[in-house]
Amino acid sequence: MSLDRPVSPDPYELLPSVPSFTVTSDDVTEGQPLKDAQVASGGNSSPQLSWSGAPEGTKSFVVTCFDPDAPTPSGFWHWVLVDLPADATSLDAGAAAGTLPGAAFHVRNDGGEHGFMGAAPPQDDQVHRYYFVVHAVKEETLGVDDSASPAVVSFNLAFKTLGRAILHGTYQH
Repeated sequence: MSLDRPVSPDPYELLPSVPSFTVTSDDVTEGQPLKDAQVASGGNSSPQLSWSGAPEGTKSFVVTCFDPDAPTPSGFWHWVLVDLPADATSLDAGAAAGTLPGAAFHVRNDGGEHGFMGAAPPQDDQVHRYYFVVHAVKEETLGVDDSASPAVVSFNLAFKTLGRAILHGTYQH
């Protein structure tokens, strides 16, 4: 039984426009189904990501994974990694479960964990989109700690983002 609801817009189109840069992945292909490794019931592992071309003046990065199609008014945050150093240009597969570079840290995802939570849409629900986003930040620190909510991180990003690199995959049970 599918929850019959309209597809929400690309959530990043609703934010102030910023320059884009490039993000690629060995694990996520733009617009295609996620691999089992990025599914909660599969490997539950954060994907490999690489980025380049961040805007001049970038002093840190924030990496997020957001599902706007979750059956909630606010979507579902699967991953929020804050304060990656400016010289970071990639994360290995599974990096969310390992030692993070520099002063980087996780805030709690909507599943309640500090780290990555793989795709887990309701059985027989519509196709969900998972936006993996690298945010180039104009400050060395976003100014939050690990008790911040994903919404507070997003609020801070609205004022400190220099650029955004977006890659999205999909998943359906």
